Amino acid sequence: MEIWLLFIIIAYLFFAIGSFGDKLVLAGKPKPKSYTFYMGMFGLSVLLLLPFTKFGLPTGIGLFWVMLDAFVHILGIYTMYVALEKFDVSRVIATIGATQPIFIFALTWIFFGPQSMTIADIVAFVLLFIGSVIISIEKNIELTEDYLKITIFSSLMFSLDYVFLKFVFLHQSFLLGIIWVGIFIFLFSTVFLISKKSRHEIFARKMVTNKKTQSAFLLAQLSGGVANFLQGRAIFLAPAGVLAIINSLKGVQYAFLFAITIFVSFLYPKLLKEEISKKIVIQKAISIVFIAIGLYILVKY
Repeated sequence: MEIWLLFIIIAYLFFAIGSFGDKLVLAGKPKPKSYTFYMGMFGLSVLLLLPFTKFGLPTGIGLFWVMLDAFVHILGIYTMYVALEKFDVSRVIATIGATQPIFIFALTWIFFGPQSMTIADIVAFVLLFIGSVIISIEKNIELTEDYLKITIFSSLMFSLDYVFLKFVFLHQSFLLGIIWVGIFIFLFSTVFLISKKSRHEIFARKMVTNKKTQSAFLLAQLSGGVANFLQGRAIFLAPAGVLAIINSLKGVQYAFLFAITIFVSFLYPKLLKEEISKKIVIQKAISIVFIAIGLYILVKY
């Protein structure tokens, strides 16, 4: 098994834990500016990595890619929350998740040139992509112009984040790159403090419903931080040609989330009551089969 594959699978497990935590504790529709600011603030957690590397300023071209990556990352988060405020979460996540691998595949060819992929890689990519699409769709998606504009733009920004992060690692060490990207993500998020209206929204809105859920919220953010670190490590180790495959493995995250949701709702029905229909179980099972075969091909060949 390629080491980057192991890192990304573990990363998606932590992403699933973080998503489940958010599902439990976040109240109501997300406010884009408020949520983006707090996500950016948590970006400073990368400073915990300082004792493990020799800190220094990025090189000229390295600084350019760090700033560019942090910028598209924040823009992707903000536009995603704008979409989540307007539209159903299952529709938004499904569209962003389904289009990202396609964007990343095209962007790697644009920025890195034609990439050599074996037949096994192509087959695995297609199977993982299909599995990710099937497992993420929960409702019929109405493709209005407003919906497509915001979700496709958000997907493009997240896709550029993948590609630009690879450029960061080509010019910086892994830990130094992660630290500086996190710092600039925070710096760019502070732009929302300029407006008085935005400041009021950020500091007046409660991110969680009560004090009892604050620890769960922090745990969710910690899981997200670990996941981002592991995902960055996978991008650092993997050749540019497999970035689209790394993203298409996102179906693994949905599979983990589905399993966690069933487990918790079964053992703790008062904490989470999730209606699991026969149709949903069949849908998830079919998608997991596609994902499992795709993973098998990646590991075997």
